[in-house]
Amino acid sequence: MRAFFVQIKCDLGKAYEVATTIADSEVASEIYSTAGGFDLLVKFYLSEEADVGRFIAEKIQSVPGVRDTYTIITFRAF
Repeated sequence: MRAFFVQIKCDLGKAYEVATTIADSEVASEIYSTAGGFDLLVKFYLSEEADVGRFIAEKIQSVPGVRDTYTIITFRAF
């Protein structure tokens, strides 16, 4: 399994709704609220052969209230 993170910028006042929608869809490993340029930090796991870009477009960017995403691909855990 490949771990990666997505920072999510939400429409104003929608961070909790977005987080709940993602949690209810059971696709995320962990969801955190954050301060700064993005509202949420979400950890995902996908199989090595899965298309991360398609996953984000279909499962995350399509969630109502998501304004922008920034994906962080990971290589190795220490």
